[in-house]
Amino acid sequence: MKTKNRTVFLLALIMIISACNKNDNPIPEDMDFKQEMRNFVQEISSYSKNINSNFAIIPQNGAELVSTTGDDTGSAETTYINAIDGIGQESLFFGYSADDKATPDEMIDWTGNFLDMAKNNGTVKIIVTDYCSTQSKMDDSFSENNAKDYISFAANHRALDNIPSYPTQIYNENSDEITNLQDAKNFLYLINPDNEYASKQEFVDAVANTNYDFIIMDFFYANEEFTATQIEQLKQKANGGKRLLICYMSVGEAEDYRYYWNNDWSKKPPVWLDEENTSWAGNYKVRYWEQDWKDIIYGNDNSYLKKIIDAGFDGVYLDIIDAFEHFE
Repeated sequence: MKTKNRTVFLLALIMIISACNKNDNPIPEDMDFKQEMRNFVQEISSYSKNINSNFAIIPQNGAELVSTTGDDTGSAETTYINAIDGIGQESLFFGYSADDKATPDEMIDWTGNFLDMAKNNGTVKIIVTDYCSTQSKMDDSFSENNAKDYISFAANHRALDNIPSYPTQIYNENSDEITNLQDAKNFLYLINPDNEYASKQEFVDAVANTNYDFIIMDFFYANEEFTATQIEQLKQKANGGKRLLICYMSVGEAEDYRYYWNNDWSKKPPVWLDEENTSWAGNYKVRYWEQDWKDIIYGNDNSYLKKIIDAGFDGVYLDIIDAFEHFE
């Protein structure tokens, strides 16, 4: 094929592919993506707290949402702040650019301004996960967060698939009865147990043998739900104290390994399904403001959130809250 003709052919092919992939439901040009995410979280909160007033709502990242303007000079967005019980923040002191590497000071200050805005304008617990494995850096993470009155977890595996062996005694370990998020002094973030533990019960036994104040965990072990007996076992510390179970749930991306996934979507995607996350295979961006996606997440007996509540979890940890950045 001659070069000129080949170029014309390729351009035509690109145009055909683009047309086939084009969503028939274009995004309004004036859409406020931050506000749409605030609305989504507030709706999740309202739905769950109407069922259980003590159910904890913890969005992870996207801390800019606590400001009316999305920057640290704005005023507090109190409607959003009042709808949540905590903010989970990754890599505040370690792990922003690489695991086991200190986060740049300007990023610590920028993010910390939003976290403090939330903490100072509501009853919001700040929950930090730093990614570091050097023991001295893990020590620094705990002490830096404690100085800010944040509770923290130093994750030595980015996959969040293990219980760290260091420190040998959990930071701020206690035998208190933890009945709400505000009482917590430490936590464990472990959402990929099938990487480390050979069976669901082995994972349950390992967690039950710890004294963390609350556990962030997945609803499933290898696509299998936990039994009511296992949930109750997980809620007890080894020292006899009571703790909270917080369930991880992604709301800014759809995951093709979840129970709700329809294999036909690969051929005919719903209007809310967007492109695949190039960093995480099987995870797809979603137009989180679309009602059909919201119906999967909350609002009915078959929704993801209702399953979590019915299983006996004490709260939900909402991931990919910062999905607004993708669309902005």
